Amino acid sequence: MILRCATTNPGKLREFHRAAEHFGFADVDIQALDGMKSIESCVEDGATFEENAVKKALHYSAWTADPIFADDSGLEVDVLGGAPGVFSARYSSDGSDEANNRLLVANLQGHDDRTARFVCVIALAQQGKLLGTFRGAVEGRIIDEPRGPGGFGYDPLFFYPPFGCTFGEVDAARKMNVSHRGQALSAMLSYAASTGNSR
Repeated sequence: MILRCATTNPGKLREFHRAAEHFGFADVDIQALDGMKSIESCVEDGATFEENAVKKALHYSAWTADPIFADDSGLEVDVLGGAPGVFSARYSSDGSDEANNRLLVANLQGHDDRTARFVCVIALAQQGKLLGTFRGAVEGRIIDEPRGPGGFGYDPLFFYPPFGCTFGEVDAARKMNVSHRGQALSAMLSYAASTGNSR
């Protein structure tokens, strides 16, 4: 089974590959969409993760006959009204992981409530038709100093109480068991396998 992935983010693509193997879908070949960087980008102007994921999946489904999935994911911090939310990847002016993390810590100064969650929504489409959406979420809290060399994005700031450490301090397989992206991808792969959505 071939599933195309509408992302140019190598960190996400690595996690998708690991998750497929981890959840027992080693026969699913997740491939980046050929030539995606030369395709006109989808404008991610949705108000929710669902809206953006659906827009991207439908947009890029015009460029392949294979089923293609797109995700929108990010961090929601309660005391910040759910920010950075859909703007997680472009929260700071330069949009780098380091700058985003610094801005988040700065915006949380003086706040005791650090509850937050990672959310991922995956949309699966084929040639202009939406096949389904799949959501995952994981609860944690934000700490003041990045910890751990693993993961990407806000992982080093996201403390997950059941592990007693941040997502940046755990290996990829352990994180995948509980992560928002792992949950959503597992649901999507189960659906794709049960319906035989392959070329």
